[in-house]
Amino acid sequence: MTDIGVRAVRQGVRRRADRIGAATPPGRDRAVDALRAVAVLGVVLGHWLVTALVADGRTLRTASPLQHMPWLAPISWMFQTLAVFFLVGGHVATRGHASARARGVPYHQWLTGRLTRLFKPVAAVLGLWTVAALALLLSGTEFGTVRTLVKLALAPLWFLLVFAGLTAATPLLTRLNPLWPLAVVLHVDLLRFGLGGPSWLGWVNVAAAWAVPYTLGAAWTRGELERRRAGWILLGAGAAATAALVAWAGYPAAMVGVPGGGMSNLDPPSLAVVTFGLAQCGLALLLRERLRHATRRPVAWAAVALVNLSAMTVFLWHQTALMATTATGLLAGRLPGLHTPPDGLGWVGVRLLWLPVFALALAVCWSAFRTFERGGGGRGRRSRVVRAHRPSTRGTAAKARHV
Repeated sequence: MTDIGVRAVRQGVRRRADRIGAATPPGRDRAVDALRAVAVLGVVLGHWLVTALVADGRTLRTASPLQHMPWLAPISWMFQTLAVFFLVGGHVATRGHASARARGVPYHQWLTGRLTRLFKPVAAVLGLWTVAALALLLSGTEFGTVRTLVKLALAPLWFLLVFAGLTAATPLLTRLNPLWPLAVVLHVDLLRFGLGGPSWLGWVNVAAAWAVPYTLGAAWTRGELERRRAGWILLGAGAAATAALVAWAGYPAAMVGVPGGGMSNLDPPSLAVVTFGLAQCGLALLLRERLRHATRRPVAWAAVALVNLSAMTVFLWHQTALMATTATGLLAGRLPGLHTPPDGLGWVGVRLLWLPVFALALAVCWSAFRTFERGGGGRGRRSRVVRAHRPSTRGTAAKARHV
């Protein structure tokens, strides 16, 4: 590409970024959107880096570099960002519910609106994978391979179910102290690990563990986390507690599930992943001002806004993009970093080279299915992230739209 072409592209990007900035409500807290974008992209990159589909003859099985190189556990610390997503979700939901009540919107109407936006993109994922699974089985693909693929594709749905449950309970969680669900997780782990209780008790933590960052988000809405001291306390205490649990209580260092591992911090959630989440939330709170400053730049804000516009689409389809690339690559044989066992640093280096290909496959999925998230893309519908205010008597309603 010539210098003139590069200059034209840059100018085009700049003009589009300026339009997005001009359409953004002036009172919007851009740090909230930046944190949500970081959380979504962290999950995506984390899955792409630690999930491998290894070809054994005609069968595909899941594997992870953390099985063979447990010292790579810090990778999971950087990319396991679910706590930040629940922190932002709790903040946005409690703020939105308060605004709806102030405007006289009944609870069922508010909840229906939020859950509709949450689950509408799911229909496309379920529909495609139902057809794909049937087609694979009818074509003679081994059941184990089909089960592996469907499990990976639909794994993100567990998060939506938990998030939907917490959203429905928002009126009850609005003023709940995060120490209460934290105490539940602590006692559940004490019973199942310390006193030999039944393993099924761990599933109580599925709700309790993620209620901790969700209720922290509610505390953020109440203005209780505005001082930087709160962020430092969460970061320091959470990091110290996590280190102690890993070093002396036998919890795994990896904050994600590892195939073949004896214990998982995520399946179901453990006390260690909750304390680690507290540290993450503390860091997120400390970074708010810097994120607000960074997103004043038009291009940076445009990138954040675009991720938020398609957050659910990116989250729901990133595993499909990984599997589509893997399946297509089989036509060329067993490719390193894609179909080979993740048993050395060479695999990690090659996997990094595959990330742009995964991103391209995800872009194709985004192009095909983004209308499900945007309500069908009907004319006149505007994004909740970039929507200009119109001075009118409905100012309160307009303000509420960006929560």
